[in-house]
Amino acid sequence: MTDSAHDKLLNAARALFYSHGINNTGIDAITKRAGVAKKSLYNNFSSKDALIEAYLTARHQEWLDFYYAREKRAKTPRDKVVAVFEAYADHAEFAYEEGFRGCGLLNAAAEFPAGSPGRLAVRQHKEQVESILAEHLAELANSTGQDTQPLARHFAFLLEGSISRAGLEGDSRCIFQASEMAQQMMEAL
Repeated sequence: MTDSAHDKLLNAARALFYSHGINNTGIDAITKRAGVAKKSLYNNFSSKDALIEAYLTARHQEWLDFYYAREKRAKTPRDKVVAVFEAYADHAEFAYEEGFRGCGLLNAAAEFPAGSPGRLAVRQHKEQVESILAEHLAELANSTGQDTQPLARHFAFLLEGSISRAGLEGDSRCIFQASEMAQQMMEAL
């Protein structure tokens, strides 16, 4: 089964946007890599902005897929928190063409002006990750009645720092170290 022009374009954009940045990647490079005519791009996406929106949505879904695969194997609330960290590590270990450069969503957000729809989409993703952490931490602390929202925020910051550092180092070691720190903090619950 062959990919549709839509899928070819999105896959080309995903690789190029991640490797070279959104602003540095032109429509011609995307259509060339996809092997489709420029008209195909505009038949499938109303503009480069629409393609960028599709890219951000795809990156978000990609992370969710990594997370859901990990969560399925988790048996306890603690394991589910660790699954969030492991999903970030899975992203770091993905076979990127030019190596791992950190969170693709944060990299994209750095290219958008403040208040733009793209930055909002990235923020919503990050807030969803924090919400997932809060849900699992609340389940973990259910019997104690502790407010786990500050800890969820702390873990979200720990994740973001570790993924940024992992991008600089090119692998997932920092994320696993962050996961170990989070597990130590969960012991106190």
